[in-house]
Amino acid sequence: MKRVVITGAHGFIGQVLVRRLLEQGIAGAPIDQLTLVDLSFDRPHDDPRVDQVEGSLDDAAVLERACASPMEAVFHLASLPGGAAERDYALGRRINLDATLRLIEMLRHQPSPPRFVFASSIAVYGENLPELIDESTLPAPALTYGVHKLAGEVLVADATRRGWIEGCSLRLPGVVARPGEGVGLMSAFMSQMFWRLAAGEQVTLPVSADGVAWWISARACVGNLVHAAEIRPELLDARRSYQMPVLRLTMDQVVQALAARYGVERAALVRYAPEPLVQRLFASYPPLHTPAAEALGFRHDGTVQQLIEQAMLS
Repeated sequence: MKRVVITGAHGFIGQVLVRRLLEQGIAGAPIDQLTLVDLSFDRPHDDPRVDQVEGSLDDAAVLERACASPMEAVFHLASLPGGAAERDYALGRRINLDATLRLIEMLRHQPSPPRFVFASSIAVYGENLPELIDESTLPAPALTYGVHKLAGEVLVADATRRGWIEGCSLRLPGVVARPGEGVGLMSAFMSQMFWRLAAGEQVTLPVSADGVAWWISARACVGNLVHAAEIRPELLDARRSYQMPVLRLTMDQVVQALAARYGVERAALVRYAPEPLVQRLFASYPPLHTPAAEALGFRHDGTVQQLIEQAMLS
């Protein structure tokens, strides 16, 4: 695998993906050059295979630098988070939609179609969810972020049809456990509960104890992203879009599992203060059936205990 590009490479999932690719490559093939694209980086990477491109995807010159040399695979993770995109429509469109289209159009000039893995989102389903979601459920985004992610999926499928890329979009659920406060992320509380309970600190959740969410660790998520670049293209359907398998758990189930790991007294550190919008968008998820994705080899963490173990190792 000569060259791979990752946008949003310095983000939470991006950093886990970088480590995975440098250690294991793709489909057993080591990577010769890994180009990382993000607004900024803390320091130069210590692996000589890594090339860093700093700047906003809003700047066409940034994408041009990233696409200047032939590449075999692209992982497009960069986006403006949902809450921030909802507050600033123009910026959300430029980063989440316009830059995705610009990147895809640049790739049509590659010597051969690169594998293109697009990080979509469960935000495409919206808030008025049916009693069951399966792989035939029609999206109905309730946030502009979800609209742009759904549009990105369509762009990936169309570019694949045109022969510009070999694309696959994966809808990411709540990925844990992101460090920090998760500014701009309405779902940040899902990760904060992990770190704060592990540290013995109080945490207030903007959802109810019986609120149900879809969960996956960063490690399992990244494993699916890499797998999307390894699958034989002829096995993918025309939509080129799949829901990542998840664990469906209540907040209390995760809290109790964290308490079992870090001390039973930790459960008392949780306070619930439900906010209606957050509850609807992030804690009211029905059962999810993903047999087609699972048949292709996509996987969730397995158990809530494995979710916690992998999340805290990310």
